[in-house]
Amino acid sequence: MASVSEHDSEGRDSTTIERFFRGISEFIFHTKLGVVDVQLVDYVGDLMLRFVRVESLYSLRQSDGMRTKHVVQMISEAERRIGLAKREVYRHVGDFTLFWSGMYPESLTHHKTAAGSPDQFVDYCRQGKLAYAMAAEIEGGEDRPPSDLIHRMSEHFEMCAYGLREVRRYWEEGEDGSSDLLI
Repeated sequence: MASVSEHDSEGRDSTTIERFFRGISEFIFHTKLGVVDVQLVDYVGDLMLRFVRVESLYSLRQSDGMRTKHVVQMISEAERRIGLAKREVYRHVGDFTLFWSGMYPESLTHHKTAAGSPDQFVDYCRQGKLAYAMAAEIEGGEDRPPSDLIHRMSEHFEMCAYGLREVRRYWEEGEDGSSDLLI
């Protein structure tokens, strides 16, 4: 009987969904876009995996315990924090804006047109690049993504967003346009 869990390159158990996200991100970024930065591609694959769970997408909490749902709130929260906590909030802002800009850019139209939305005038691309740059300024320790990788996320934000759009297109349509990749 085949195991649902296999080992990744670092010897950790990986699930089917982890292998799917890693495989599709590697295929799109390496093969279709010619991106050979393995750390960056792995980071994007991990980002997709983390945000499968909505709780992770909206995991950041304000000082009053309420979840933040808007980039403006997240940035405000980052500015209140210091050290690693500040780095992690800025990194989350970068991840959050990259995810929405890449995977679901059409949803950003809602943020721009919703009357009274705190993110009504937020440029997700600009804020994401800036957030990653701010996070990269704070060293993260051995158990966190290195600052040089976070800096590259800032530098290549638009390309990563485009790659995520291609990932979505590929899993929705398949390489031949048959739309049966996830069936």
